[in-house]
Amino acid sequence: MSREYPIVAVTGSSGAGTTTVRRAFERMFAREATHAAFVDGDAFHRYTRDDLARLHREEPDRKHQLSHFAVEANLLDRLENLFVEYGEHGTGTCRHYIHAEDKRMLEAGYRVGTFTEWRPLPSGTDLLFYEGLHGGLVTAEHDIAKHVDLLVGVAPTVNLEWIQKIDRDINMRGYSHEAVVDTILGRMHDYVRYIQPQFSRTHINFQRVPTVDTSNPFEPQAIPTDAESFVVIRFRDRMKIDFPYLLAMIQDSFMARPHTLVVPGAKMPLAIELILAPKVEALLAQRRFR
Repeated sequence: MSREYPIVAVTGSSGAGTTTVRRAFERMFAREATHAAFVDGDAFHRYTRDDLARLHREEPDRKHQLSHFAVEANLLDRLENLFVEYGEHGTGTCRHYIHAEDKRMLEAGYRVGTFTEWRPLPSGTDLLFYEGLHGGLVTAEHDIAKHVDLLVGVAPTVNLEWIQKIDRDINMRGYSHEAVVDTILGRMHDYVRYIQPQFSRTHINFQRVPTVDTSNPFEPQAIPTDAESFVVIRFRDRMKIDFPYLLAMIQDSFMARPHTLVVPGAKMPLAIELILAPKVEALLAQRRFR
């Protein structure tokens, strides 16, 4: 962990809703004039989309070993080295993975499923913000989590996570329903092995729980709205949290366990800012007064 150059990581599966948390952080950073270096975890995939499809055709027996969740399909050494370098010097290099919704990058001539060139991070940043699959990963070869000062997990109930992924990949990325379901099933082993264990290492978890029937997530359906859900927020036991303040500020919230707060789904952005803004301020105060 670093004091001079803090690292904040939001980790979650594809379709979990990490972008919602990222946007809350972006608002906080803008309000407080915090200059952050943003890092997208997809930038550390080992293969382009075409390369991965070709490998699946040539080696069908390895298809499930080469999901984006798997360590073998990612440049985790580069990710860990980035965290080390940034934590020590506030520098590092990164790139960007092109998605179908990256309209500006597509207009610039990039193709979906490819990468930009590796480039240095912006200079003079206050902290590094990572959003991706492996912010809390620990394996025999890598310990990404130990370099992170504030680790936030986004893990909706699994059926809701799948519903959100199916909706996003069909409507925003142009995949067929069958292709998205096949991807979910193909990644299951790596999901259990590499993604879920991270949520036991996080400082804070946000888990959205629907209050409507999502029994069959593979049936085409609308994503439950904020009004049709609650958010379960779990804090690491030793974290200092002013729960009476949060209960007073977030209407209709309640404590489910000593370190678990439940808030209405529509109050999730408010809860994120009330909880995380003081944590970021504390990290920056340590940096500025070291």
